[in-house]
Amino acid sequence: MLRHLLALALLAQPAPPKTGADVLARMRAAYDGKWYHTLTFTQKTTIRRPDGTQAVETWYESLRHTPERGVQLRIDRGEPAKGNGLLFTADSTWVVRNGALAATRGDGNEFLPLIEGVYVQPVERTVREVAAMKVDLSRVRADRWASRPVWVVGAAAGDTTSPQLWVDAERNVLVRMILAGADGRPPLDVSLDGYVPAGRGWLATKVAISAGGVPMQTEEYSDWKADVPLAAGLFDPATWTSAPHWAKP
Repeated sequence: MLRHLLALALLAQPAPPKTGADVLARMRAAYDGKWYHTLTFTQKTTIRRPDGTQAVETWYESLRHTPERGVQLRIDRGEPAKGNGLLFTADSTWVVRNGALAATRGDGNEFLPLIEGVYVQPVERTVREVAAMKVDLSRVRADRWASRPVWVVGAAAGDTTSPQLWVDAERNVLVRMILAGADGRPPLDVSLDGYVPAGRGWLATKVAISAGGVPMQTEEYSDWKADVPLAAGLFDPATWTSAPHWAKP
């Protein structure tokens, strides 16, 4: 009887993922119809300057997903009334200074497909966005991170330089990623910690970014709110300072 029960238990467990696309599909399925579509939070950002000193800034972040625009992230660096910040998608960046568009770039924010997009958009789109990050989606292995089981996508054991994702196998959330460095610089090693419930999903409230073993930036989140109404104008550089903002008095 015991052997029979053990066999049934094994049959009830999902098969291990064979590809990175399988891992992304699991993340999507785990929160299908549950994950938040908007999120706001205040962020204490500690940045290491080239001379080794630190700068501490307060950022106000607004995240949303719509079928028409996909995932967008607005970051106000300092008080929103000053009009300085960034608007991101997975593949593009808009730089705003003093309330006016100052520059655009053809690269986006690698966090967006993995902290939001994977849960609310078709898996095929997330696969394309992750592949653009040069993650080898044919590689998957089991490992552990902070004493929890994870799936590692993109790299063999011991490889600390190839682009890769570490996904908590039980919660189906990203806990680490390694991204290619720009212009020959060392890869960025990003850890996501301090997960708390947000709406019916999760939010990592502590993020640490290092390069070549040197801490580059830490982020600490507070005052988070999920599924709150956000004005569409918040995500348009043309109405950057005129749209209603949740952080303005």
